[in-house]
Amino acid sequence: MAERLLWASTMSGGEKTRGMGAMGTLVGQLGELLSRAVMPPPPRVCGAPGGPPVTAPRVRLSDGRHLAYEESGVPKEAARYKIVFSHGFTGSRLDSLRASPEVAEELGVYMVAFDRAGYGESDPNPNRTVKSAALDMAELADALGLGDKFYVVGVSLGSHAVWGALRYIPERIAGAAMMAPVVNYWWPGFPAEDAAAAYGRQSYGDQWALRVSHHAPAILHWWMDQSWLPTSTVVDNTTFLPNKRDADIRRTLTADGTLQKKKEMATQQGINESYYRDMTVMFGKWEFDPMALPEPPCPVHIWQGDEDGLVPVALQRHVAGKLGWVSYHELPGTGHFLSAVPGLGDTIMYM
Repeated sequence: MAERLLWASTMSGGEKTRGMGAMGTLVGQLGELLSRAVMPPPPRVCGAPGGPPVTAPRVRLSDGRHLAYEESGVPKEAARYKIVFSHGFTGSRLDSLRASPEVAEELGVYMVAFDRAGYGESDPNPNRTVKSAALDMAELADALGLGDKFYVVGVSLGSHAVWGALRYIPERIAGAAMMAPVVNYWWPGFPAEDAAAAYGRQSYGDQWALRVSHHAPAILHWWMDQSWLPTSTVVDNTTFLPNKRDADIRRTLTADGTLQKKKEMATQQGINESYYRDMTVMFGKWEFDPMALPEPPCPVHIWQGDEDGLVPVALQRHVAGKLGWVSYHELPGTGHFLSAVPGLGDTIMYM
């Protein structure tokens, strides 16, 4: 040890500088290798060389991105109610409320669902946030000429766009509905012990997937790609579902290949730009706490099943309890897949 210290003390300033420079170069090279290891592959953008084809109608946004959409209901020119629908995790523009055409006709409802950024045929947004999700809905509504105000409906994780709309564009929203909206365990409005208890009831892999999404989003793609690390059962479609209808639906859709087809469609531009970007936005650090929002100038409804295996009903009750202006509808004996509940789509339209 003494000899090494003596050797160091007798080095010239130039020798020390060269040594530090060499070490710095080595550290830099190691850092570059690590960055490459965790960096996701570039997306295969729809319509670009080597990317999937564009088959759906799309609008061009102010930043140059495109959103693909699907219209249903009555023609928008004749509609009394115009709804923008935000699909859930693994979903697409082809998802909907599943309301009956007769009710849509009776009420005069027009609905447009869209592939959220990076899903299906909508361009990826590397800067995607809760705010950008809300602004995408506003730009879509403007491009389609839906008027100054429109209704918004969010399903599951897609409800983050509705919370964003209530925060960033409340003056544009005529009414809002959320079906089993996913919660962020790090929202400050939750009692710490309640959030921790709900978080701890998840599978070990889901706990880690959300932990990485929140604290280290830059390495999420790498983490999810490692078979030896604990990972998300939601992504794998293996989450325990306590509700019988939910379990039966998943079993049927797995057996007939529907879930695989939905995944291929949702992730065709890259799983990082769809699933994993969703996770980092939903479970990352929000700019606001939904439970601290002021009352918006429109009615807001939340529907939640009391046997939901993906969204803790106890935390949803807390959200609704903190926001006295939310109309909360808890459905007994019901799970997470609310669009499959007979008649619920019609009920939401009547609200």
